[in-house]
Amino acid sequence: MYAAYIGFGSNIGDRLVHIQNAINTLSKTEGITLKKISSIYTTDPVGYEAQAQFLNGVAAIQTSLSPLSLLHTLKHIETTIGRKHRIRWGPREIDLDILIYGDLCVQTEKLVIPHPEMHLRGFVLVPLTEIAPNLVHPVFQESIQTLRNRLEDGKSVLKKENCIL
Repeated sequence: MYAAYIGFGSNIGDRLVHIQNAINTLSKTEGITLKKISSIYTTDPVGYEAQAQFLNGVAAIQTSLSPLSLLHTLKHIETTIGRKHRIRWGPREIDLDILIYGDLCVQTEKLVIPHPEMHLRGFVLVPLTEIAPNLVHPVFQESIQTLRNRLEDGKSVLKKENCIL
């Protein structure tokens, strides 16, 4: 079994329902045990900024799935929930990304672990710090808390109060 961290986000339609459906499906998937879920955060878009704010968070899981099998599972969940591929960094019903998978470093055409831009994104580091501040980034060999403390992206990441998954 491997400890893995999955980033999730939505900014189209009923964002919270999309996230709840994704987490519920993830928790019922064979080979995956949901361990912890961060709070939900309202966040500014990154990249393509002319779009609605996102709801984002991070889930900690234990998995017996290989990294590529986990990726396929996440893409299947996205499709089931209704994700349509539009422009890069554009609006989405649901987005599920493998952030970290054990201490593995993977770089293929289809998959890069750890997520190559996670250390630059408040919408990842803030919720990940909430649930795993001492987790060590496999490439930088620094804790998530340390990476968050250094973050200077200037994007808003606000905890959504009274929001329960």
